[in-house]
Amino acid sequence: MQGSDAVAGSLFSYVDLEKRVRADHLLRVIRGIVNATLVELLGAFDALYSPFGRASIPPERLLRALLLQAFYSIRSERQLVERIEFDLLFRWFVGLGVDDPVWDATTFTKNRDRLLEGDVAVNFLATVLAQPKVTRLLSTEHFSVDGTLLEAWASIKSFRPKDGSGPPPDGGRNGEQDFHGQQLSNDTHASTTDPDAQLYRKGRGKEAKLCFMGHALMENRNGLIVGAVATRASGHAERLAALHMVEPHADRPQKVTLGGDKGFDAGDFIAELREINTTPHVAQNTSGRRSAIDGRTTRHPGYTVSLSIRKRIEEPFGWAETVAGMRKARHRGLPKIDWQFTFAMAAYNLVRLPKLLGAAQP
Repeated sequence: MQGSDAVAGSLFSYVDLEKRVRADHLLRVIRGIVNATLVELLGAFDALYSPFGRASIPPERLLRALLLQAFYSIRSERQLVERIEFDLLFRWFVGLGVDDPVWDATTFTKNRDRLLEGDVAVNFLATVLAQPKVTRLLSTEHFSVDGTLLEAWASIKSFRPKDGSGPPPDGGRNGEQDFHGQQLSNDTHASTTDPDAQLYRKGRGKEAKLCFMGHALMENRNGLIVGAVATRASGHAERLAALHMVEPHADRPQKVTLGGDKGFDAGDFIAELREINTTPHVAQNTSGRRSAIDGRTTRHPGYTVSLSIRKRIEEPFGWAETVAGMRKARHRGLPKIDWQFTFAMAAYNLVRLPKLLGAAQP
């Protein structure tokens, strides 16, 4: 007998979300780590909210929802709210019951400045890494660093002279703009859409784009990100960010090592690394010049190992750009880009941890 396709509604619901999520689902491990992290951050959350007035959406739920956005490549917060509305797995992870209403997408916008003010992304990344079962996975002496370009949410047409002397664009919603014969420079031009964005190109033969630069510090044992920051794009940004991120880890009796590509082979940068108790394991750049890395470093077998492992730092960059939606920024302004990038690096760690923790169990 053929079944009927008619939909019959029910008066009561007996759905237990805990039973709907299978026992071996990776999100169970991730949710346990996230919940333990959020408990540690309760004091920081209390300082961000007034003790009076109407109760807000719990920040813990907002952060769990933003993690789902990164895990499942959801393009916008409006789509994220819609997905939470009908997806039982999302409701379980966020902490909503089957019949609980979902907040409006503008809640993320209203709370974003509050989360920025409290450095929640940086604290979240650090607190995840500080959990005892995670700390055992980290190397405390061998690190790698690199940077990647983050395309700004701004068109090249918005890159206009700062003094307003440029010709106006053609009329219409997306008017034509002729750049032929113009000398475009960050010193004389700025984007009217996102003034923090800089015109920059990664290498020869590549086009210049309005972008920011994301930097990450990776520990070499399991390839987890232990530091992240976004900056304006410039030729010195990678080296300055590397010094900023590695210095706290170098405050110890024994030296630490820092791997990097040829772009970090600069005499002043190498000298500053040695001053902060860090051995530079940087690839030698000998293209028409003399490398700042000499036999004192290259003779050791650890140097070759560092050069091999440091390539793994491209994996979190690739994941953030293709899965977490960082290929083109969803926000404007350096503070928001920094927050989004740091949180994406924390999400990458969470994706890696279930497998690493499983392998570490006796």
